[in-house]
Amino acid sequence: MRILTVVGARPNFVKVAPLLDEMGRHPEMESILVHTGQHYDHEMSMAFFEDLQIPAPHMNLGVGSGTTVTQTAEIMLRLERVIEETQPDVVLVVGDVNSTLSAALTAAKMGRPLAHVKAGLRSFDRTMPEELNRVLTDAMADFLFVTEPSGVENLRREGRPAEKIYLVGNVMIDALTRFLPRAKLYPIPIEFQARDNSRDTVNSKFGLVTLHRPSTVDNLATFRGIWAALEVIAKEVPLIFPAHPRTQGRMVECGFYGS
Repeated sequence: MRILTVVGARPNFVKVAPLLDEMGRHPEMESILVHTGQHYDHEMSMAFFEDLQIPAPHMNLGVGSGTTVTQTAEIMLRLERVIEETQPDVVLVVGDVNSTLSAALTAAKMGRPLAHVKAGLRSFDRTMPEELNRVLTDAMADFLFVTEPSGVENLRREGRPAEKIYLVGNVMIDALTRFLPRAKLYPIPIEFQARDNSRDTVNSKFGLVTLHRPSTVDNLATFRGIWAALEVIAKEVPLIFPAHPRTQGRMVECGFYGS
């Protein structure tokens, strides 16, 4: 069986790492990995391939940045040629980013069976681009791999046939289980260490912040409210905040961060 797996953004990379590892254990499967190039600089893309031990993609479509419509159209145009050349038995997509929907549309238009990993998740907020991507991808998928019972319920409510739905568990937990021992080997940054001299031990307690969705950072009133809450929390525990470029831009606009 030839499986064409399409990824394009950071959330995809984490989800696909355990899948590709498992596929590699089955010689009857031929795995082809395509990177759309939706996320393309080193820190947003290849650094994840290195840390997650994902093999280099067989093809990179190099679509780069752009509007949602532009990205979707460019991925479809370039992926069409790849599907024609490779003739996969299944096109596999994960998650809910633009690359997910683009690959799903292309596979469906070309009559290729489509598998969606992390199907059925819903926020019920159609203003979120991710929600549209999820709903549309699930509507086209032939194999719906679901992480939790609520996902099954959502799909059945939307009229998806039971024989296409598989409750399989969460690949994000698979990735966590696989890479947690490696993560524990990383030293704690010195600025987040607090030494208890009486016991000669290091007490490390800090929070990790991730914040980048348009619904939370593009609305500046909402973003300022979240920032105020983080300032309160930071008085109790140090916060590590690897800020997304989108978030950095809003931080500059609000005067939280220098340009």
